Amino acid sequence: MNLPLALFPSIDLTYIEDKYSGLSTHALFNALSTLKANKDASTYSYNYTKKKIWIPTNPRGAERLPPGIITSKSDLYLRRLWGQPSEDLTIIPKYLVTFTVGYNQKDNIDAAVKKFSENFTIVLFHYDGLTTEWDEFEWSKRAIHVSVPKQAKWWYAKRFLHPDIVAPYEYIFMWDEDLGVENFDAEEYVNLVRKYGLEISQPGLDANSAGLTWAMTRKRNDSEVHKDTEERPGWCTDPHLPPCAAFVEIMATVFSQSAWRCVWHMIQNDLVHGWGLDFSLRKCVEIGVVDAQWIVHKSVPSLGNQGKAEGGRAPWEGVRERCRKEWTTFQDRLTNAEKAYYGALGINPFNETGYVNAFSDPRLVEAIAIREALS
Repeated sequence: MNLPLALFPSIDLTYIEDKYSGLSTHALFNALSTLKANKDASTYSYNYTKKKIWIPTNPRGAERLPPGIITSKSDLYLRRLWGQPSEDLTIIPKYLVTFTVGYNQKDNIDAAVKKFSENFTIVLFHYDGLTTEWDEFEWSKRAIHVSVPKQAKWWYAKRFLHPDIVAPYEYIFMWDEDLGVENFDAEEYVNLVRKYGLEISQPGLDANSAGLTWAMTRKRNDSEVHKDTEERPGWCTDPHLPPCAAFVEIMATVFSQSAWRCVWHMIQNDLVHGWGLDFSLRKCVEIGVVDAQWIVHKSVPSLGNQGKAEGGRAPWEGVRERCRKEWTTFQDRLTNAEKAYYGALGINPFNETGYVNAFSDPRLVEAIAIREALS
């Protein structure tokens, strides 16, 4: 084999052959070639390491990417399969509204959706598995449909409304399917919550609403919004805590973008009905009820029919029982989490005069029972 001398380092092979006479020139060549290859690999590895990207401040898992390519948040904007991406959106929605629906309530949902302008992205969560049937409505063709049978609103919310997915929306409306909206205007509602700085809110409930349990959520005729109320004697452990203040129900809740980021993290994966959330929303932000824009709660227990008949009980009975259990479970988890946090700091606010647990009054159990009976 004829090899150019340039491949060898400047070394006296004759000397080496004399010293190591047992080795052939070919064996020496192989050994020197290996040394040279190792040196080249070491140099390459050093250069590669110098050029390797690692940015600890990037989102977790994306440390190897250049910051300019990272898109850490998304949206629910509908896009085309053709043309220029910059031309996809003629209107960029500023708000999001979701309804958890069954097809039996189609007329009520049709009336509700028409109260929301093109400034809103519309999402329907279908708990009955029926989706294409909604195509009879023109607006349905621009809505987003998510269908998973027999699931509740907060199950959908935890899985499909991550704060980084809905980040572009200034306000997020999470509504039930049984709300009357004859006296409601979505754009005006947004103006009012922005005016009064309400991060979590709901429209006031008309006096004709079914299952009207709490004084806090009733519409007032003498104000645009309110943030506290007087409840029935003994119902409030503290006038500054739910249900006398810092309280809205979960049937027609509206969240600011920042408030939703807090609330989403509080939603438990396995507690799908959201019972107990309404008493804990105050831990995130400012809360109030909008009186100038109001709705009627029709209290149609349609989701209960998605339950399972067992032990001679109707489907809705099992659903209702789980709601009650989830309310207690959420209460226990939140209390234990707070105790663990304060305990790590060496503080025990639960024994201090100024600390009141909004869940602790047994009269609230009575109020929940009343709400159940009227739902």
